[in-house]
Amino acid sequence: MKPNEQPEVIAIGETMVLITPTVAEPLETAELFRLETGGAESNVAVHLSALGHHAAWASHLGADAFGRRVERQLRERGVDTSLVNFSTDAPTGFYFKDPGNGVIYHRAGSAASAMTPDDLATVPFEQAAITHISGITPSLSAGCSALIDSVLDRAALSNTVVSFDVNYRAGLWPIAEAAPTLLALAQRANIVLVGLDEAEVLWGTTTPEAVRALLSNPEILVIKDGDIGATEFNADGQVFVPAHKVDVVEAVGAGDAFAAGYLSGYLTGLSAEQRLSLGHDRAALVLTSTSDLPTL
Repeated sequence: MKPNEQPEVIAIGETMVLITPTVAEPLETAELFRLETGGAESNVAVHLSALGHHAAWASHLGADAFGRRVERQLRERGVDTSLVNFSTDAPTGFYFKDPGNGVIYHRAGSAASAMTPDDLATVPFEQAAITHISGITPSLSAGCSALIDSVLDRAALSNTVVSFDVNYRAGLWPIAEAAPTLLALAQRANIVLVGLDEAEVLWGTTTPEAVRALLSNPEILVIKDGDIGATEFNADGQVFVPAHKVDVVEAVGAGDAFAAGYLSGYLTGLSAEQRLSLGHDRAALVLTSTSDLPTL
């Protein structure tokens, strides 16, 4: 990327240190581990960078060894980290991936969870073609919830396209709060990505058509149905593309990879079928690895 070049995509949200076994076995018995980065929005930025896009990530990290490591690893993967701030008042969050058993978070009180709208005052995301956010951020704190509202308010006055991945995390907030909040945020975005399973948990919708009937405002709605496939709803109707058949090692992070592939297709003017297929291509890379970010 050229110095001072405006990013095509600016992704906003928390990234943590990811501690994962080097082979796909439970934490209880694993002996060897590796340190990586893990964050829904920065994962999208990494995959977009690998696909040739100028992608930036905006967030806060602790001014500690973990924070410096996260920033360096993302920068080395091609992500523009010029919009990252280091906090001396709070640490970098981290989490463990426990193959077969999900993840274990240690993110309470992290630097990113302390973000507020003021922290984005000088971030020029309105000038990006796409601003990517997720439903994880508003669950972290009242300040982070206000930050996402501010992003949507500012974006509405600009030409940036807001991409919103619902990314419901049951362990972060109660469904009674999450369901209406995520629905309201999704209705304000231009592109919305949501899993059919999480839509059913959140809103009781059991088919892609039912989700679209509920989420009528977004110009584009992409509904992912695991290993079955993904459906895009747009002004011209709907398109379904089946998922690739792969031997799944670990599913965590595949949704972020899919989002990046899809957004890359959107940025390059591909058809609905082509961008959904590109989303499946990127997801397959993660599904066959214990890492959120395999060698790209």
